[in-house]
Amino acid sequence: MVKLTIDNKTVEVPAGTSVWQAAKSVGIDIPTMCYIEETEHFTSCMVCLVKEAGSGRFFASCSTPVVEGQVIITNDAETVESRVASLELLLSEHVGDCEAPCQLVCPAHMNIPLMNRLIAAGDFPRALEIVKRDIAIPSILGLICPAPCEAGCRRKQVDEAVSICSLKRFAGDEDLKSTAPYLPEFSTPSGQRVAVIGSGPAGLAAAWYLQLKGHQATIFEKNVEAGGDLRKIDTENLPREILDKEILVILSSGVLIRLNETVDENRFSELQKEYDAVVVAIGTVKDGMSVFGLEKSMHGIITEKHSYLTSSPKVFAIGNSLRNSKMAVRSVGQGKEVAIVIDNYLKTNVVKSFHERFSSKFGKLFEGEFTQYINDSESAVRQHAGREGFTANEAMIEAKRCMHCDCRNPESCVLRELSDRFEVSQRRFKVDERKPVERLIHREGVVYESNKCIKCGICVRLTRQYKEAFGFTFIGRGFDVRVGVSFNESIQKGLVKTAAIVAKACPTGALSMFNEEEQL
Repeated sequence: MVKLTIDNKTVEVPAGTSVWQAAKSVGIDIPTMCYIEETEHFTSCMVCLVKEAGSGRFFASCSTPVVEGQVIITNDAETVESRVASLELLLSEHVGDCEAPCQLVCPAHMNIPLMNRLIAAGDFPRALEIVKRDIAIPSILGLICPAPCEAGCRRKQVDEAVSICSLKRFAGDEDLKSTAPYLPEFSTPSGQRVAVIGSGPAGLAAAWYLQLKGHQATIFEKNVEAGGDLRKIDTENLPREILDKEILVILSSGVLIRLNETVDENRFSELQKEYDAVVVAIGTVKDGMSVFGLEKSMHGIITEKHSYLTSSPKVFAIGNSLRNSKMAVRSVGQGKEVAIVIDNYLKTNVVKSFHERFSSKFGKLFEGEFTQYINDSESAVRQHAGREGFTANEAMIEAKRCMHCDCRNPESCVLRELSDRFEVSQRRFKVDERKPVERLIHREGVVYESNKCIKCGICVRLTRQYKEAFGFTFIGRGFDVRVGVSFNESIQKGLVKTAAIVAKACPTGALSMFNEEEQL
C-alpha cells in the first residue's frame, strides 16, 4: 500500500493506483475529459492537472501513479488556472455551437431546434412541453412576436428562415384545442407566497413559473380583466378568444388573481409584509410616475443586473417597468428568469443573478459549408401560416426545414459543463482560421461532427476494445491529426457494433445518435 496526502487528506491505496483514482477514493473531484475506466488510458485533455507541493511540478493525475509520501494539491489558484488554460486551448479548435443562433437571439432563450425536431416527428405534446419551459404564452406570442429568432436563423443564408414563430403558435394552439390543456409537473408546495403586481406578459410568465416551482403566486391587476397591454392590441392581430384561453391556462396552474385591485404605496407596503417576495410588472413607467418609492431612472425602475432586485429588499421588477419595449417575448423571458432568481432566494435567503450557461459559438457558415447542414433538413420552400395558423401537415413540413445548428448533446457535453464551471473564455487562444464544419450522418446510427472533436481518443479505444472491423483511428500526424474511420470507410461501416456506445461516451457533441433526443 502507498500512503500520500491529497488536499490535506491522508490517502492509502494500492501501488499502481493513479493519483486521480486515489483522489476519487476520498471524495475529491478532479475533472477529466479523456479518462474512461473501461478501457486502457492515455493522456490528452490535460484538464486533470494537479500540483506536487514540494516541487511545484504539474502533472496529469489520470495517468500518473501514486508515490509514497507525495503531497498533492488539486484546487489552489495555480491548479485551477492550469485547467482553465487547458479548456481554453481545447475550445480554440472546437468548432460548434452549444445552442443554435436562433435560440441565442431569442429573448426567452427557447430551445427552438428541439421544438422543430419534435414537431417534424409529429410529437406535438412534447414539442409544447419544450416550448412551455421558456414561453408561458406561446399562442399569444406566436401571433404578436416580431420574431427576432428568425433573424438569427442560419437557413436565411440559404433561402428563407424557418417560420419559428408560427411553429411556436402551432404548438400552443394544439394545446388550446385540447379539453385538458397541458400542465407540467409541479414542485412540492413550499408554503411561501409571491405577489405579482400586473397581469401583462411579464406578470403572467412570472406567476406561471413561480407556481410551477411550488410557490403560491397571486396576481394583483388594477383592471377588470387580466392581460395588461395585451388587451390594447387589436383583435385582428390578437383574437380575444386566444388571449382569454391562454390566460385561463395560466390560472389553471393554481395562480390566484385579484382583479380590479389597485396597488398604491400603502397597499404595496402591506404586500411586502404579507408575502415572501414581490414582483413589480406594472408596465411602462411614465415621467413623474411614482413606483412605490423604488429607485428609478428616466427609463424605469432600477434593478441589479441579472437579478431584477430593486432598491427594496425582496422586491423585484421585470418587463416594461424596467425599460419600454415592444417585444412581449422579452418580458416573458424576464418573467421566467425572475422566477428562477426568486426560487433560489426563497430557498437560500440569498439573491443571486440569473446564470446564463457557457455557450460555444463559431459564427457564420463559410461558403461551401451550407451543404453540411442542408443534408440534415428538407429542401421545401418556407410555409406561410394563414390566419388560422398551420395545419399539422404544414407544421411538420416547415419544421423539417430546420438545419439543426444546435448541439445534439448540450446537457451531457463535459466540455460545456467544465467551461461553465471554470468560467472560461473561448477567445483567449482563438486561431485566425477555424477548421471547416463537417457532418457525417448515418441516419440509423450516429452523427459525427469532426470539427467538435477534441481528440481524446475514447472512441478509438472503445471501437478497438469491441473489435470493430474498421472502427475509429487517429489519422495524420502532429497538429493535423484527426479522428476518423480506418481506411476512409463510411461511418456505417466503422460503427457497426458501437454507435450507441461511443455516442454516449463522447465528452463533447462530436458524436451523437441521429434519432435520439436528450431528455432536457
